[in-house]
Amino acid sequence: MMKQSLLLLMFLLFTDSSAIGQEFKDIVQHKTCKYCNMDRQQYAHSRMVLVYSDGEEFGSCSLHCTAVDLALHIDKTPKAILAADYNTRELTDAESAYWVIGGNLPGVMTKRAKWAFAEKRDAQEFVTKNGGAIATFDQAMKASYEDMHADSKMIRNKLKLRRMQAQP
Repeated sequence: MMKQSLLLLMFLLFTDSSAIGQEFKDIVQHKTCKYCNMDRQQYAHSRMVLVYSDGEEFGSCSLHCTAVDLALHIDKTPKAILAADYNTRELTDAESAYWVIGGNLPGVMTKRAKWAFAEKRDAQEFVTKNGGAIATFDQAMKASYEDMHADSKMIRNKLKLRRMQAQP
């Protein structure tokens, strides 16, 4: 018990407390992703927001679900595409962000991770520590669509396995 308390204290002392428990306005408005039902607070580091020219907004958990929405609403024009900065969790313009594709950290809704960074130096530091390659938004979107079949199959298989495990 003492060891667990010490570990918790160390975690709190050495963690950026500004990101812990912070609730962003877009998360209050869109608590879960409408495609996968994932908690956007839990995935604050990978979440995105689409604002269409008709005023409609969509909050997703990831670039994968954002790509799904863009494909389903090909007739709508995005006015803004925002992505969470991986480190700060603050929303930034997705099209001017520095994206990292791949690396050794698992992605959200994808086998090949795609993370956004507002600052190039942060993306470079991430690549140094975790691998991957720096890319533009268009390259990240292309990778997302290229990965869509394999990712959708992976998600369906995980859901099928959960359903089987839940049955008595």
